[in-house]
Amino acid sequence: MQAAADEVAVAAGVLALDCRRITAADVAQVLAKAAAPRIILFEGSLAVTTMAPFAEFLVAMGYPRERLRDPREGRFSQGSFGDSRRWAGTMAWYFESEGMMPMLIGHSQGGMMAMRILYELDGAFGDAIPVWDPVAGAALARTTIRDPRTGTTRPVKGLTVDYAAALATGKLMRVLLGQWDMIARLRKVPDTVADFTGFSIPWDPIAGTFGDPEPYVAVGTARVRNVTLPSGYSHVGLPDTLHLATQDVTRRWIDEWWPGSASPPPEAEGVDTTNIVHAADIWYSVKQHWCQAAQRMHAPGVLH
Repeated sequence: MQAAADEVAVAAGVLALDCRRITAADVAQVLAKAAAPRIILFEGSLAVTTMAPFAEFLVAMGYPRERLRDPREGRFSQGSFGDSRRWAGTMAWYFESEGMMPMLIGHSQGGMMAMRILYELDGAFGDAIPVWDPVAGAALARTTIRDPRTGTTRPVKGLTVDYAAALATGKLMRVLLGQWDMIARLRKVPDTVADFTGFSIPWDPIAGTFGDPEPYVAVGTARVRNVTLPSGYSHVGLPDTLHLATQDVTRRWIDEWWPGSASPPPEAEGVDTTNIVHAADIWYSVKQHWCQAAQRMHAPGVLH
């Protein structure tokens, strides 16, 4: 009885949220009690730079730690030289098993991997995508899933990711690494993502961007935003964001930030604001899509 009452209370709280303006209190008091989508973080090509610090930032801001960890190996950061078809199949497994599509965030080459997964789901590299069980670490003998929202059987191909982001992902390294099939696709966002944000640094020698970075564009229905980061930001250092969640001034600013906000980053003696622009932007989107996914889960009549 109590468990049922608690579930009703959680659902009521989640459904009452305005997903466009999630406060720190909403995260701590409402969303923390609800289910959350997986977030898969892809690191760049340099092994010494991972997305683990960014994962720790998200955890410190209130995101569930277990939704960032790999269920098999327990790590926060995934390599970007893996098999994109396997990852597309993994996305399908999570959706079927947990009722929520994971979010994708990639740094440098990791952004290319996020884009490649979107193109896998779009069918650019083949129609048949086997479901991949990330717990067992093995492909299943099927290319379809039971849609947790409708109860119907559907192919992996065509699944849509709610949110994806690419940090400082450029074409230069695609050329140097011989990733020819992604060069023309790298800035064209397919319909297999609802919201996509691309972050670029002007005059980034690693990404190969110049003073006015080439924008990401939607090929169809995806909502695409382009964010130009301050030129002083370090390509390699972009994942280093944990300090922003541990300083009261920067944490408060990030919690209150929203796209279009006119409030400049805080300036205070002894306060480190490095990487605050993309940290705030991504945290806003993560909160929004966490809220929307939780509302879909708790909507009346939805299958679980």
